[in-house]
Amino acid sequence: MSAPADSIEIQNVVASTGIGQELDLEALATDLPGADFNPDNFPGLVYRTQEPKAAALIFRSGKIVCTGAKSIADVHDALDIIFGKLRDLGIPVEDAPEVTVQNIVSSADLGHSLNLNALAIGLGLEDVEYEPEQFPGLVYRMDEPEVVILLFGSGKVVITGGKTVDDASAAVERIVDRIDELGLLG
Repeated sequence: MSAPADSIEIQNVVASTGIGQELDLEALATDLPGADFNPDNFPGLVYRTQEPKAAALIFRSGKIVCTGAKSIADVHDALDIIFGKLRDLGIPVEDAPEVTVQNIVSSADLGHSLNLNALAIGLGLEDVEYEPEQFPGLVYRMDEPEVVILLFGSGKVVITGGKTVDDASAAVERIVDRIDELGLLG
């Protein structure tokens, strides 16, 4: 059986950037083929890239949030495409705007089923939310790295709140060690 950390897959990377100037989203929606802008539903313009697959939420303030990418490199590639499209429309964008990763969502498989009732008590009620009538997973707030782990009875986990790829690996290693210490692994 491979180590649980080897099963980690990035599901979504969310990052933000900005171009430092206000944008006319109505005009941009007209000039940018494929852009979605419906201010009654959402204040930003949505532009989707296909390769890599991602969505950019472009706001009037010039702030841009990129979501849906499967890697940090994909975020940069998608934003480079968007910056290029904006430049093509005569909107000045500096060569390499700063991009900040806000959240990385990953999944992994611990390889064992889990007794969530026992885990809720063992992990400490102050760091755990577990209401199986409301949601089938146990929510565990970890301090280091500062992430939230959703644990499911199947042994599958979702790690959210990480800022680096290593946060997910560290979180999986820590939760496996903690579950093992409690005698609840396998």
